[in-house]
Amino acid sequence: MIIICQKPLKRLKINGIALFPFIFIRKFEDKQNNILINHEKIHLRQQLELLVIFFYIFYILEYYYWLLKLKNKDLAYRRISFEREAYSNELDLNYLKKRKFWSFRKYL
Repeated sequence: MIIICQKPLKRLKINGIALFPFIFIRKFEDKQNNILINHEKIHLRQQLELLVIFFYIFYILEYYYWLLKLKNKDLAYRRISFEREAYSNELDLNYLKKRKFWSFRKYL
C-alpha cells in the first residue's frame, strides 16, 4: 500500500521509504514514479525475508559500520547492502519476479 506522507519525509529530505507493509512517498505524483516504487518494493521484499525486525537491526548496524569507516553519512547510506541491491536493480521493473531469496547478500 502506498501512502502520501509529505511533511515528515520532507523533513528527512527523502522521497520515499518502505516500512513493512507500507511504502510512504512524499509527493502524490511519485505514485507514478515506477523506479522509486520499484526501489521501495525491493526493500519490502528484503524486509519480509528477514522477518522485518532483523532487516532493521542489520540495516542500522551496517549503516553505523560504514559511517565509522567512511566518516560520511551519504556514503555510508549508499554502502548498505540493502541500498546497493535496490539502487542496482531499481530500473529493472521485472527484478522482483526473478530475484532470488536473500539476493542482498551479494552486495555485502
